[in-house]
Amino acid sequence: MTDEIPPAPTPPFRTERLILRDFREDDFDDVHAYAVDPEVVRYMDWGPNTPEVTRQYLSLALQQQAERPSQVLNLAIEHAAERRVIGSIRLEVKDPANRTADIGYSIHRPYWRQGLVAEGARRLLEVAFRDMGLHRVFATCDARNRGSWRVMEKIGMRREGLLRKANRRRDGWQDTLLYAVLAEEWG
Repeated sequence: MTDEIPPAPTPPFRTERLILRDFREDDFDDVHAYAVDPEVVRYMDWGPNTPEVTRQYLSLALQQQAERPSQVLNLAIEHAAERRVIGSIRLEVKDPANRTADIGYSIHRPYWRQGLVAEGARRLLEVAFRDMGLHRVFATCDARNRGSWRVMEKIGMRREGLLRKANRRRDGWQDTLLYAVLAEEWG
C-alpha cells in the first residue's frame, strides 16, 4: 500500500437533489445570503459576514480550485432544481500519513431539515473512501448544534468524544463534539 493519497477527483459531484461544484465569482449573492444569517453562523467560528469577508472567502475558494490537484475540496452546494447555491461543503486531508480528513458544511436556513446536507456529505464520503482511499473522516461541531451532529449521525459517523471548552467563540468557551467514520464502517 502506498503512503501517497490520490488527489481529490475534479468536481462536480451529483446527488439526487444537489450539485457539489466549484465556486464561481457570480455565486457571491447566494453565498452572502447564508453567510450573513446569524442563525446559520450561530455555532461557527466565522460570520456573520460582511460583504468584504464573503468576497475574501470566494477569492480563497477560487484560488484553491486553481491549485488542483490537491487534497482539499471546498465546494458550493447547488440546489439542482433551483440552480442556486444554498451552502458550502468541505473535505480536507488533515493527516496524510494516517489517511485522515475532516468534513464540514453550512447551509442556508430555508433548506434546513430537508436532508440536503446529509445527502451532500454522503457523496463526499464516497469520494473520500472510494476515490481517495482514505481511512478515516472526522467532523466536529459545537455541542449545542443539534442539527450538525444529527447530520453526522445520519451519515454513519459515531460520536467519539466531547472536548470540553475547547474553542473560544463569540459567546464564550465552546464544548466541541468529535465524530468520525472509518472506511471499513462506511458504505
